[in-house]
Amino acid sequence: METASCDMMTQVTQLWSMLDEMAESTPESYHRFMQQQLEDAKQYCAPPEPHLCLQTHILDPNEKSLFINLCRWKRVPAPKSPTDPIPLSAGPLEEVSDKLYSIIDIAYNPTVLQREENQAEMDHLIRLTFKYIEEHYNISLSHSYHIATFTLKGSLKRMKESLRGGPAPLFNKNIRNVKSTEDHSNATLLLNKDVTQSKVHLIEEIASMELPEEAIIPAYELTIAKDANRKPLKIELKVELPKVSSVSECELSISRDDVIVEVPEKYKLQLDLPELVNEEATTATFNKGKGVLLITMPIL
Repeated sequence: METASCDMMTQVTQLWSMLDEMAESTPESYHRFMQQQLEDAKQYCAPPEPHLCLQTHILDPNEKSLFINLCRWKRVPAPKSPTDPIPLSAGPLEEVSDKLYSIIDIAYNPTVLQREENQAEMDHLIRLTFKYIEEHYNISLSHSYHIATFTLKGSLKRMKESLRGGPAPLFNKNIRNVKSTEDHSNATLLLNKDVTQSKVHLIEEIASMELPEEAIIPAYELTIAKDANRKPLKIELKVELPKVSSVSECELSISRDDVIVEVPEKYKLQLDLPELVNEEATTATFNKGKGVLLITMPIL
């Protein structure tokens, strides 16, 4: 133990000596090096972001809907080549107790999700994700799916905490090869050839890591507008965002039964709606002078 500590201190001393020498001999190179380190650290600390939400069905053991949040996360490494494993970070499979559906969060490097531009490659990635979930949680999924109109099911806080948590247990059902570290925090998964049709056929699970501190919950007011017969017509949600100067800072995600408002590093609000709403007919306006976001959601 003492030998290891001494070796580490020696390496640290050598590093600082090298930086001191660089700062004196080539200050421009030193400045570029430090700027690059700061930029890398900033990207490493950035939280995962919603990309798209898939809806499918669990067929066995209990039939119910499943929402799969595909997320972008720069902390997840990109595959080194088309034939190398595709790293991912996966949260637990969460059952929503009062609703007949489950949610799971899967994060890939942003470059992997750029396959959305190529429908065939994106569909292949989705099929791999389905296979991963089936093997990992010992469930059967429907082969059909559709991309939801919203990018995230559930709240941003729940998603970030899900991906921040520890890795789920490894699986080995119908897998030709599994390589893992001793503490099972990483796994390289090689899927059967009958599942994969292209060279990109590997998935690698990585350990989840801590995220920056969460933003605060803003003040809000939710009201239900009704007609003369007391029939609910629409839900109006007013959110006070005094630290926001432009609507471009706001991120809004709405589904039939919940709404999420987030301003990165400032605010986040997630609410379950009292009525089902038409998310496609929903409108949002931002009063810059008052710093108030007004969301109008017609009730189905």
